[in-house]
Amino acid sequence: MGEWWDAISAPTPVADRALELLGGRSGAVIQDDTYGKTYWLIGIDTARSWCIRRIRLLTALADETTLLGVPPVSWGPEHRTHWRIPLGPNRYLTGTDQLARALRQAVDEVLGPAPDGRQLCHRCQLPTDEPIPIAIEHTGSVAATTIYACPTHARHHPRDTVAQAAAMRRALDQGRAR
Repeated sequence: MGEWWDAISAPTPVADRALELLGGRSGAVIQDDTYGKTYWLIGIDTARSWCIRRIRLLTALADETTLLGVPPVSWGPEHRTHWRIPLGPNRYLTGTDQLARALRQAVDEVLGPAPDGRQLCHRCQLPTDEPIPIAIEHTGSVAATTIYACPTHARHHPRDTVAQAAAMRRALDQGRAR
């Protein structure tokens, strides 16, 4: 990263919605079904100030190297890593202003409101600035407790069917069915 382009990484469900919002204004996009990530290619140093929940900038830094597997242009959905939007003469880099707007809206719609403040990860017991609700402890009283995980551990936690049903209900109420 950082020699010819930088990249933006997003969870695929967020990317699905962002691509809907972008319409035909997206550049080339790589999808990695192994890790549930989708990547946009962007101009070098055009997103360093971004701070969007669960969105990562992949760029060259002084103290680390980031690698992104770039599939052959001919690879489609039959491969786990493929071009979701193929690289081509008119499809290369995505404009960061429109991508930032689409990703912010997609994060709000897909992930719901951000939890207020830091939370402890249920698995590693470390505080995280990006807590992800993984379960809701249901009790006989009106109050329920939300259990959070950091992004690393959230993907390894079994799904809470009640929390999933609540998220699907929110999506339907907002006019989006999944």
